[in-house]
Amino acid sequence: MSQRCVLVVAALLVLSQTARMQKGRTLDIYSIDVEGGQATLFVSPSGESLLVDSGNPGDRDADRIAASAKDAGVSRIDYLVITHYDGDHVGGVKDVASRLPIRTFVDHGPRMPPPGSSPLTPEAQANVDRVDRQYAEARAAGRHIEVRAGDTIPIQGLDVQVVSSKGAVITKPLAGRRTNNPLCRDFAPHPQDTSENIFSVGVMIAAFGRFRLLDLGDLTWNTEHDLVCPDNLLGVVDVYVTTHHGLARSGPPALVHAIRPRVAIVNNGPQKGNSRETWETLKRSPGLEDVWQLHFSVQRPAQPRFEENGQPGGPDLNAPESFIANLVDAPPTHAPAYALKLSVRPDGSFVVVNTRNGYSKEYKAGSR
Repeated sequence: MSQRCVLVVAALLVLSQTARMQKGRTLDIYSIDVEGGQATLFVSPSGESLLVDSGNPGDRDADRIAASAKDAGVSRIDYLVITHYDGDHVGGVKDVASRLPIRTFVDHGPRMPPPGSSPLTPEAQANVDRVDRQYAEARAAGRHIEVRAGDTIPIQGLDVQVVSSKGAVITKPLAGRRTNNPLCRDFAPHPQDTSENIFSVGVMIAAFGRFRLLDLGDLTWNTEHDLVCPDNLLGVVDVYVTTHHGLARSGPPALVHAIRPRVAIVNNGPQKGNSRETWETLKRSPGLEDVWQLHFSVQRPAQPRFEENGQPGGPDLNAPESFIANLVDAPPTHAPAYALKLSVRPDGSFVVVNTRNGYSKEYKAGSR
């Protein structure tokens, strides 16, 4: 046999072995406790990693992200998606980058004043300038991709589609055909949102052709409406990461009930998110099997600025303790902090594990 033939056969054997290895690998997802911010780590079957948001500035959240990365066997972040520029989403970039090299930064482009917004106070502007400067410094060390609705993020082993960015949403259905959404007739708009949240990068993440997860960052009520009204452009999902930490400013029934999640992950803090209105919307969602939470939600006064009309939190507005990763409500620097881990198999079935108590629940492959 010629040397060239030997090399070809060897290469084919390596490719075959790699394919067999990847066939048995899972998509692993870590919903990380950053106290009401966002940090969700995806490790694709190919081994490439995607981190959606970086939590708050400082060591606390960066250490928690690094711990989940270590558990996943990840030594670098291949893609970091910054949904928007609020401090609980972008604030931890510098600190994460000091622990895990970041190869590619994905965002909606330069910060801009939201339509109808008022000038910031000098103190608030100074904080914005600091966050932007630190992000720009970290981003300069890697590659940068500015995404628009309809773009894809090229991660091997995953199909990551951008469904919202810079205030715009997709105009064509992901599944290739339009489905009229009868829930739209009951939609009641909120007042115009004049915050950075409206620019959120939202993603639909699919794996194995059988599993779908939706994460819209902090996209708010009226823009979420445009994703599903008059037609549902998203289709249905297996897992829904609650928009905006489960605050009532987001997550209209017209969207949540249209996408029909089987599992909802609430990335809340003890005194932030999981509003009463959101909880009730989730519990009424057709096809929902379970709600999992990053934190027990303590009872507290309603905040009208978050569109909360009823008092959130308390025993009746939380999942059973087995489904809650962190039960403590103070201090916010508590250690240890626990994550929720999802592992998706090639057949589309998945398991959710509460790392606090080891409780897990299996979910069969969806047939929808």
